[in-house]
Amino acid sequence: MSTRLEALPHRHVLTVPTLPAAVRVARETAEQALVEWGIGLRHPIVDPALLILSELVTNSVRHAATHSPELTVYYAAGRDCLAYGVHDRHPHQPALYASVTGTGSGGLGTVMELVLGCAGTAVVRGDCDGKGKTIWVTLPL
Repeated sequence: MSTRLEALPHRHVLTVPTLPAAVRVARETAEQALVEWGIGLRHPIVDPALLILSELVTNSVRHAATHSPELTVYYAAGRDCLAYGVHDRHPHQPALYASVTGTGSGGLGTVMELVLGCAGTAVVRGDCDGKGKTIWVTLPL
């Protein structure tokens, strides 16, 4: 599975206001991109990928809106993987894998269970200025 974003030939970027409607827009954009890239919506990774994406965008809307008037979703795919990142300007960087071990809760625990169940990876990358982050998810196709 390729893990380098620049190695993935299909890419799309979406920036939207950090409002509840962002969840629907991010999901619909993902579906459209997947179809355009030749990844059928019946592919077994698509449903978990869309749920993960929806949860990450929901988390940004719920927790980052006061710090981040916009959020950005990065979509990418290659022959053998699908990757996306959700960026906001809230400085908190959640401990992703702690949510699986029982010290976290809620949507992030669901995200990580799905990521791991699909043999994927997730990582938090902080902005250089420490005032924001991107949560990146990579899933095998």
